[in-house]
Amino acid sequence: MTKEIEIEAKNLVTKDEFVHLCSSFQLKKQDFHVQHNHYFDTAHFDLKEKQSALRIREKQHKFILTLKQPHEVGKLETHQSIDKQTKDYILATGIIPNGDVANQLRELGVTTNTFILLGTLTTSRAEIDYKGGTLVFDESSYLSIIDYELEYEGEEEDKVESTFGALLKEFNIPKRDTDNKIARFFKAKAEQR
Repeated sequence: MTKEIEIEAKNLVTKDEFVHLCSSFQLKKQDFHVQHNHYFDTAHFDLKEKQSALRIREKQHKFILTLKQPHEVGKLETHQSIDKQTKDYILATGIIPNGDVANQLRELGVTTNTFILLGTLTTSRAEIDYKGGTLVFDESSYLSIIDYELEYEGEEEDKVESTFGALLKEFNIPKRDTDNKIARFFKAKAEQR
């Protein structure tokens, strides 16, 4: 099991801004890797109510079950490596196996171990080291939507915010209110009803 605090700043960008950023940072097609995030919640959206998210990330034939939940600073992430058979079982049944994520779910007050697959978000991602943190370039597709996002992750909230703000200013990109991917996914799903 791994637990970590995620501190990040993010901003949606237009396709043109994304292309310009990729060119400026000399990113090539081979720098991007595809990952699939399969999102889950209970029938009553207990996780959404608790501002939390449960996903399986599928990347380069590895599978990580992750619970994200609020923390004083950023998000607390609990990760659990699973194999392909377990991933397929969870996708088919919605049953979360015993382990660190299930234990953390109980601590969060979510007592069921059966979840509903809400859908899958596919992201083409490139990451580079940038000023003591990680700069992330994401092109995501979900529910017939494609969006572009720039993220900056680091260890100190103030430094993350100031570094990311300076980067946006340098490229004349306006700061946009940007929900996380699961919130954007939920919003798009609600709009399709």
